[in-house]
Amino acid sequence: MAEEFKVVATNRKAYHDYSIEETHEAGLALTGTEIKSVRAGSVNLKDAYAVIKDGEAWLLNVHISPYEPASRQNVDPDRTRKLLLHRSEINRLMGLVQEKGLTIIPLRMYLKKNRAKVEIALVRGKRQYDKRESIAKRDSDREIQRALKDHGRE
Repeated sequence: MAEEFKVVATNRKAYHDYSIEETHEAGLALTGTEIKSVRAGSVNLKDAYAVIKDGEAWLLNVHISPYEPASRQNVDPDRTRKLLLHRSEINRLMGLVQEKGLTIIPLRMYLKKNRAKVEIALVRGKRQYDKRESIAKRDSDREIQRALKDHGRE
């Protein structure tokens, strides 16, 4: 049986701005009101990234909107949140980031067995010509699909 999960937020801009080397699943340490906001889908991953500091992984610039019914217990929506990874994964990511100049960014956030998970990726920034190349490839693929679709109608 396939594991079910509900995607809460995606970082669509990441696929355009970065070339993705590898992905990992990480848990996320949240407060009670934050998990309620995540379940409601009030998450923005647009400018988010992860760093490894003092042997721990941290997620920065993720905006989780305050949960309105619990206004007193709400925390800062842009606070730094801890990523829950195994020690070996943290050490490996830390080595790759330092050695190869890669960056860690979240691709999507989802709920798996009612727990918030983040799919993080080791990425390399694309140059401007790489972006133009991927846009041209996408457009040509779209033209090919359109031509095949029209050819089937004749």
